[in-house]
Amino acid sequence: MNTVKLKTECGDIVGLDNGSYVEFRGIKYADAGRWEYPVVTDGWDGVYDATAFGDCCYQHRGFEDDAKVNPFYHREFRRGMSFTYSEDCQYLNISAPKNAKKCPVLLYIHGGSFTGGSSNEGHISGKAYAENDIVFVSVNYRLGPYGFCSHPDVADENGVCGNFGLFDQAAALKWIKNNISSFGGDPERITLLGQSAGAMSVDVLLSSPLTRDMVSGAVMLSGAALQRVLSRPLSPQKMKKFWDEIIKNAGKTSLSELRDTDAKTLYYAWLKACRDEGIKSTLSYTLPCEDGKLLTKDTFNIKTISAMPKILGVTTADMIPIVLKLLVKKWVRNDKGSKCFVYLFARNLPGDNCGAWHSSDLPYVFATLKNGWRPFTDIDYLISEQMVAAVSAFVKCGDPNCREIPTWKPGTHKVMNFCEKTRLAGWKTATLIKNTLFNKGPVL
Repeated sequence: MNTVKLKTECGDIVGLDNGSYVEFRGIKYADAGRWEYPVVTDGWDGVYDATAFGDCCYQHRGFEDDAKVNPFYHREFRRGMSFTYSEDCQYLNISAPKNAKKCPVLLYIHGGSFTGGSSNEGHISGKAYAENDIVFVSVNYRLGPYGFCSHPDVADENGVCGNFGLFDQAAALKWIKNNISSFGGDPERITLLGQSAGAMSVDVLLSSPLTRDMVSGAVMLSGAALQRVLSRPLSPQKMKKFWDEIIKNAGKTSLSELRDTDAKTLYYAWLKACRDEGIKSTLSYTLPCEDGKLLTKDTFNIKTISAMPKILGVTTADMIPIVLKLLVKKWVRNDKGSKCFVYLFARNLPGDNCGAWHSSDLPYVFATLKNGWRPFTDIDYLISEQMVAAVSAFVKCGDPNCREIPTWKPGTHKVMNFCEKTRLAGWKTATLIKNTLFNKGPVL
């Protein structure tokens, strides 16, 4: 293992020399106790060892066999990999060009319904972007009951309520702003990339008054504008009732006792409450909600929409793809002050008949096709090269146009179809409607 050592604002750090680029894994960007807001790391003692990934947040696969719980996505993204889990999961990873100076930065926020996922799964890699003179960062954050507790007692303690996972992301952004220059990144050129729940997170971060001035562009895949639909104020009475059920399920009598219980007991108490209430409860009580600080009632006001450039993506067999199409079109109509480049990922992946399922574009965006099991062909590798080139161009100058793809015009009348013959074309609306009504493929 070849290593590299850097001096940073926080202290000395040792990472991996991977030949064409350098990589720093498992950097602790913040600290927080259970249901406490994160404190950004400002230094460490000695030399920080950044040669191994940090812990992921506890989630279902941390307690049960992932291959049985979620066989499809396990096979696609995690087969043969091992992970460690903790609530103390505020870690980020950096991939950077060697001897980089003032390179643009791309920060990736993973998806997973705000209840699962991590920044170091098999389909995620910063190698392709580091080799394109971009500093790539991926981040872990708190999830599920650890990241999105909105009990009124928590509000009484902090003056704001819930969204700890989003505040983790904001803390990571602040750490990057303060420290990325030591890794060759330009803190004035940070583009956010998020998929699914990660795209919803990006929507918050680029819109919130606490974070939007730190961002210069955004790429949102399979989730743009969803947060604007699902975000709403929740009554303290309903939140208290839901969390009182969790307290009861855990065999406790108060939120204070629940705070001190072990992570596994908390998880299964929360999971039972979600299952008892149904999917509506999960959406209402686990997803980000208005907290009065990071996500306010005015966060998504049309007047607050930033004029920064954006890429918005959807796959043909996405979760409710026709709805995502309509949300994207509405977004672009409202976001007249910026350039919005829209794509439809329409490549039916080889190996089965699931089509272009939710998240299927990620191995193409990260150039990690070789990490999967599917019999990818030269066509797939060409599409991946096109997508990496377009995102790289966008990160560098706010425009995805490059020699690898046809001319890409902003707007939604015609969108970039990444497929066997990548081109600017229509939405394939009939296919989107069919897949919305009859799609049985994976969506989470």
